[in-house]
Amino acid sequence: MGPHPAVAAIRLAVRRVLHDILTEHSRITEAAMTAATAAAVDAREPSRNERTPSPLVLVACSGGADSMALASALAFEAPKLGIRAGGITVDHGLQHGSDLRAAEVVLRLRELGLDPAESIAVSVGREGGPEAAARDARYAALDAAAERHGAAAVLLGHTRDDQAETVLLGLARGSGIRSLSGMAAVSGADGRYRRPFLHIDRQTARKACMVQSLPVWDDPHNADPAYTRSRLRHEGLPALEKALGKGVVEALARTAQLSRDDADALDTWASQAEASVRDAMGRLECAKLYALPPAVRRRILRRAAIEAGAPAGSLFARHIEEVDRLITGWRGQKAINLPGKVVAQRQGGRLVIRQG
Repeated sequence: MGPHPAVAAIRLAVRRVLHDILTEHSRITEAAMTAATAAAVDAREPSRNERTPSPLVLVACSGGADSMALASALAFEAPKLGIRAGGITVDHGLQHGSDLRAAEVVLRLRELGLDPAESIAVSVGREGGPEAAARDARYAALDAAAERHGAAAVLLGHTRDDQAETVLLGLARGSGIRSLSGMAAVSGADGRYRRPFLHIDRQTARKACMVQSLPVWDDPHNADPAYTRSRLRHEGLPALEKALGKGVVEALARTAQLSRDDADALDTWASQAEASVRDAMGRLECAKLYALPPAVRRRILRRAAIEAGAPAGSLFARHIEEVDRLITGWRGQKAINLPGKVVAQRQGGRLVIRQG
């Protein structure tokens, strides 16, 4: 008799991601060994272990049902593929006794057979609000841990429900299609972060923990109405499902994937079109920009603003719309001030974006 369907689902999701990681790691390793051999760095014949060293995959685990299910699946699947598996839990220090809970999570990770397994304490700032600040501190800690251990990848336990919430949050901000595309299955520097559960619902992960008798910790912040995502999870989505019927979460997750495909295509188009709208000195020509579809043109404008020094996280749609009006609604407007002390202005049929 095979494993419970919930357990089988999470293991299959992790197995697929591990196969991808192993394939990528082998390709990189072989390329490095070929380059080393060609350069005659080492004249002796390398052993097989030197050709394909075992990669390390870490799981980011809070102790909640999603990440504990992910940790258990990684611990089960990794050894079968010759992959080393470890776990990291981040102590945000935002609740009394958080250090003790982090220590408990480390113990559970070790009981699953994960090595290394460690807790990292972080200091959470205030920039961008409590949720964004905690997220920034968490990813900084995970990045540092991955570098320190030489990990090939870090697995994150975001589920289909998390994806649906992310799409709705983007929609509420009036963001563009990139924001509606939600979380990517692969993200971060060199594809460091992997999200195997984006097609698995939260209940499946919790069920997998229950049937495996895995203890889980329910973060009280996830039920605190002071947090936007918590209100959306416990009030907004249930209201949508009541009004529109079941299947809202699945539909939103599908929207995220379709939006991501469209956004990727538009980004590629903008990259290819950018050279054609610059003059011999590299300046943007307004007439040529005007001829492009708005979605492509605004991508070029956003990229130019970031290259000039505007922080990507502070550059919003309204900023790009103001710059776009210098091209589509030119009436002699003054320069547009952008974040990062960047200025955009029209000069002699050219769009100049530079530090002010």
